[in-house]
Amino acid sequence: MTATAIRVQGIEKSYKDLHVLRGVDFEVATGSIFALLGSNGAGKTTMVKILSTLLKADGGQAAVEGFDVAADSLQVRQSISLTGQFAAVDEVLSGKENLVLVAKLRHLKNPGQIADELLAQFSLTEAGSRKVATYSGGMRRRLDIAMSLIGNPKVIFLDEPTTGLDPEARLEVWQIVKKLANQGTTVLLTTQYLDEAEQLADRIAILHEGRIIANGTLAELKQLLPPAKVEYVEKQPSLEDIFLALVGTGNNESVKDRS
Repeated sequence: MTATAIRVQGIEKSYKDLHVLRGVDFEVATGSIFALLGSNGAGKTTMVKILSTLLKADGGQAAVEGFDVAADSLQVRQSISLTGQFAAVDEVLSGKENLVLVAKLRHLKNPGQIADELLAQFSLTEAGSRKVATYSGGMRRRLDIAMSLIGNPKVIFLDEPTTGLDPEARLEVWQIVKKLANQGTTVLLTTQYLDEAEQLADRIAILHEGRIIANGTLAELKQLLPPAKVEYVEKQPSLEDIFLALVGTGNNESVKDRS
């Protein structure tokens, strides 16, 4: 295990005249959650594709778990898992069948046992025998992440994992991400949601127009701006507070299945 799970130095990528990445540098510590924050088109997905060996950089170097993503792509793939923006699940199969299929593709022993353990871990046991077509968005995303954990990858890339999810489902995914990091898994998370990066990340890098314009802990990033004048203002509940209060789901409540 290396102290630095991901190292990126001077990565560049262009599509003809479109410069997507313009010398990106950052490091991700082992067992931490690192958020790559940026608006649509900032280059977040391109960076993830390069780190997961799906795309070759035009310049610079990147390594995952000590393996160069260009020269040692096979070793990198054996160390990582990738969950894209849309759940890559087979709707015709049941939840358990999806998990068993991936376990068999990875040539693991006892795929049924592996599937059962992951269904329990992600609170999907009762829904495990149902076709995924009947799952809610949050359940599909939980299953998708569960599938990515098969084989115990050291590093997981989550590319905008809560896109299109309702507030309850977003909280479910947040709980899963925090649990993964607590178990020692390194998580690189791309997001355009400020609150998501604020809630989850140990470190946050802001990617803008192909460059990292800020990188640090939340506390360090807050120091980049002068302190605001403090005035007493009665706190009003946010729409999310109201929604969660009305539907009876809080941050600390256990994850529940919903069809």
